[in-house]
Amino acid sequence: MKNLTFKISLIAVVSALVLVSCKDQDGDFNIFSLEDDKQLGAQVDSQIEADQSQFPIMSRSQHTAAYGHLDRITNTILNSGQITYRNDFKWETHLIENDSVLNAFCTPGGYIYVYTGLIKFLESEDQLAGVMGHEIAHADKRHSTDAMTRQYGVQTLLGIIFGQDGGAVARIAVQLKELQYGRKAESEADEFSVIYLYPTEYDARGASRFFEKLINSGQTGGAPTFLSTHPDPGDRVMKIQEKWTSLGGKVGGVFKTRYDQFKASLP
Repeated sequence: MKNLTFKISLIAVVSALVLVSCKDQDGDFNIFSLEDDKQLGAQVDSQIEADQSQFPIMSRSQHTAAYGHLDRITNTILNSGQITYRNDFKWETHLIENDSVLNAFCTPGGYIYVYTGLIKFLESEDQLAGVMGHEIAHADKRHSTDAMTRQYGVQTLLGIIFGQDGGAVARIAVQLKELQYGRKAESEADEFSVIYLYPTEYDARGASRFFEKLINSGQTGGAPTFLSTHPDPGDRVMKIQEKWTSLGGKVGGVFKTRYDQFKASLP
């Protein structure tokens, strides 16, 4: 009982200190360690996998070809030599069977979820790789814990880590696909998508082609949260192009035929 009282007191004290002193110019703060990121991500991942009504995750054993494609794309990015926490986070992929949702998201600790609707909407592998790079950047740059702290509060997250608020895990899991990142985090994730893809076989402008396709199609309903968040998508396309040019403007592959095989492997 004494130990529990100490933990609760620590949560309250740390919350107050963080709110007063740890905000940056974007209003973001992150007091969590890498181990906290991994623990929080693992708990959320377990909750997501247990909630098949909200997250109908495709079985790896039944869809080996589809997961083979997704893992190949993911590992190509992770092995670019640019991922800070390549060997620290889980980097586990999941396919969610929902063709009406154009989205992907990544939890703290590197648990990656991709909706079949997004895969089927895109036209080539570099576009999906660009989106994957963006989501990987959110975890690798630890934006996820930042945003979750803003959205749910320090006390809630510390309560989960200390095992005092199991109900919060379920709430966060359901809402994680709509997690709101700040302007700075979105811009940085766009930039690092280019940085991650540039040393690989992919054309590093993949994310910009996704933005262009979504904008031109007019299909904003069900779009990823990161599309509707500042800065403006058109400006983001320009910034991605500028970053690609600054790295040398190497033209990589788009791999349309291989991507068509990926889409054909989906239900």
